[in-house]
Amino acid sequence: MNIIHMKYAVEVARIGSINKAAEELLIAQPNLSRSIKELEADLGITIFSRTSKGMNLTPEGEEFIGYARKILDQIDDVERIYRQGVPKKQKFSISVPRASYISEAFAEFSRTITGDSAELFYYETNAHRAIDNIFDSNYSLGIIRYASVYDKYFKRSLEEKGLEYELIAEFSYMLVASKESSLASLDEVHFGDLTNMIEIAHADPYVPSLPLSNVKKEELLDSIGRRIFLFERGSQFDLLSLNPETYMWVSPLPDRVLDIYGLVQKKCIDNKRQYKDVLIYRKGYNLTDLDRRFITALIESKRAYFPKD
Repeated sequence: MNIIHMKYAVEVARIGSINKAAEELLIAQPNLSRSIKELEADLGITIFSRTSKGMNLTPEGEEFIGYARKILDQIDDVERIYRQGVPKKQKFSISVPRASYISEAFAEFSRTITGDSAELFYYETNAHRAIDNIFDSNYSLGIIRYASVYDKYFKRSLEEKGLEYELIAEFSYMLVASKESSLASLDEVHFGDLTNMIEIAHADPYVPSLPLSNVKKEELLDSIGRRIFLFERGSQFDLLSLNPETYMWVSPLPDRVLDIYGLVQKKCIDNKRQYKDVLIYRKGYNLTDLDRRFITALIESKRAYFPKD
């Protein structure tokens, strides 16, 4: 297999166009097309489906490009180490849901990093992007969150994509709001107590093979009136602490975070839904020392946040 052809394929996948990739690579478009076809013939697979809108990766192509990126990164590392005398860089990368117990685990894990050179990537996002990051952005690990009722959809999708999965935690969402909120004085909270309040919601729910409209209808109840959608977790704490009319469904928060932002945490009697946080990575991937250190910190943090588990 020609490494140059592999580099060409990765560039075409990144740009999504033969013509634009040829311009970036400074080669003729026919030569680039021929190189891609030769690579596909050598591998016995179709990497790209060619459409009027550009070059789209096939399922086999998606898998190949993920491996190709890792191979090319390793080649770059070898060249830096042996040609330039640069020490090998420690690398760690993970995509996660927005959760305090996970971010706290990452903070504890970061304290264990020693040596002169290290790169850590920590990306908070939804399940869809966490899965894609393993294939498209060369992330090693991911943690995805989904309602337990969707377990079969996610497990089937993960198996089809060649991903290993391990349950980290299963829990019900808690309600969090300002200490000045009307919820703060309630001994028991019911759905009806939320009617005149503003829900803060992450705007990117996802379930494989189900229409987004169906998922949103299930995850974001239409009976609740006003709603603010956001993606960034820091902003949610500012909104909750400064606007006593807001609330949010979250995985359990520690007292430390509640005290910092002036928040209270409540169980909702009517909320019976369970959620799962699941660790994912490629089949055949060998966990590194950094991966194992993070997982250890994650399990310790999970035990502190979910003492009944």
